Amino acid sequence: HRLLLPTNALAREHSHGEISSSPAIGTTNPGDPNQYLFDPSYGETYDRLRADAFADWRLTVEGSVLRPGAFSLGDLQRMPARTQITRHTCEEGWSSIAEWTGVPLKRVLEAVGTKPEARYVQLYSYDYVASGIDMIDALHPQTILAYGMNGRDLPLAHGAPLRLRLETQLGYKSLKFVRHIVVLDAFEDDGSIATGWAWYAGI
Repeated sequence: HRLLLPTNALAREHSHGEISSSPAIGTTNPGDPNQYLFDPSYGETYDRLRADAFADWRLTVEGSVLRPGAFSLGDLQRMPARTQITRHTCEEGWSSIAEWTGVPLKRVLEAVGTKPEARYVQLYSYDYVASGIDMIDALHPQTILAYGMNGRDLPLAHGAPLRLRLETQLGYKSLKFVRHIVVLDAFEDDGSIATGWAWYAGI
């Protein structure tokens, strides 16, 4: 797909007047054991962190990096931010437009120092979902780790406290409830291919 599709094209950005209602599908609370993607290894942890307004929450980053690290929500919010109003296109056929604010994933990768041989980035959630992208999409200027939506803190159902916004691919690639990032030198299936989904879902 990298031979056929442009690597630096930007997704269209919209005006405030085009913002629409945004349904929340999939996991809407990874701490709820009644949800079908509930992961008992992390669900209780998420519930505890949310009860304390995510004060002790940390995004951990490791793998093919020079300085593995852990970032609080405040750490991420102190990094240069980006706000964009973009369309979320769902594989189910619906779409919505929302404003997202967060730190470019590129800034976080710069903070940990990706090694020259790094090629892929895997992101893991508090439920059973993960998302993998290549370094081109990871460094794309519109690829952000969003902590805000429509001028407010990111709501629970939309992935609080942090979600990926990957504006060049279908909505299911924009992982909610991000907890952990691993930088890789070689390709690994994030589970998409094994379960019949497309690993790359460019639009």
